[in-house]
Amino acid sequence: MAKKITIIGVPMDLGAGRRGVDMGPSVIRIAGLNQAAARLGYEVSDIGNINVQPPEAMPRTNYRAHYLPEITAATEKLAVAVEDALHHEATPVILGGDHSIAIGSAAGVASFYRKREQRIGIIWLDAHTDINTPDTTPSGNVHGMPLAALLGYGPEQLTHVAGFAPKVSPENTAVLGARSVDPGEIELIRKLGIRVFTMSEIDERGIGTVIEEAIQIATKNTAGFHATLDMDFLDPFYAPGVGTREMGGATYRETHLAMEKIAHSGKMLSVEITEVNPLYDTANQTAQFAVEFILSALGKKIM
Repeated sequence: MAKKITIIGVPMDLGAGRRGVDMGPSVIRIAGLNQAAARLGYEVSDIGNINVQPPEAMPRTNYRAHYLPEITAATEKLAVAVEDALHHEATPVILGGDHSIAIGSAAGVASFYRKREQRIGIIWLDAHTDINTPDTTPSGNVHGMPLAALLGYGPEQLTHVAGFAPKVSPENTAVLGARSVDPGEIELIRKLGIRVFTMSEIDERGIGTVIEEAIQIATKNTAGFHATLDMDFLDPFYAPGVGTREMGGATYRETHLAMEKIAHSGKMLSVEITEVNPLYDTANQTAQFAVEFILSALGKKIM
């Protein structure tokens, strides 16, 4: 892993059903990410934020995929920024924003390695599987569709960000922490054979065993993987400031262990934190935890 990181903010809540996650990049920075990464020994470059228009500035034109053109434009810009960071031998650290930004993050990583005739995997830590399409979505919110788009399902505008599809193969995709899955998602997951580690399985087998299996899936015949953490992976007791709360999630220490093992694998190509919503947070606790989890993914250890 490079000892350089490039921090990229994506202040977007166009994909969400609730306002506020557009402030996520700011509160994560306020919680001291840049300084903490520098203390960890990284050369830190913060390129600021991808420009995203607020929803008040535009109409909803597609009620099966709200703000589709604007989300597509933002993810295209993000993909370019991520690929550029990799060209400069830096690990991209992407701060969201709602989880639809993962379309651009993973597209940038996949594009970089595709030009080197290599594939990437993805580890998706989330209370939701985010594998809806406009045909199956109950809400029309695009933050429920990014994993489907990365696998090549959904509107062409989303599936072909960076000019190709799919970005990842089902056999290199691992979802951890799921506890709220829509019927249409279940159908596609079963059709594609995607490995989903539900919270029930994590309870039964332990996060250590599960994340090791996920890493094996994401690294099989790949250059490595993009790790994307929706903060609702955690139980809201620990992370109240998120876009969509779901009870029964991972603990603070389980999340740290997952990120520590991701770092230990040496195969993480990029890392992303999404859905931090300060409007529902307590004393910026969720953003502070987001910083800690990024540091664990970058190699920080207790000793």
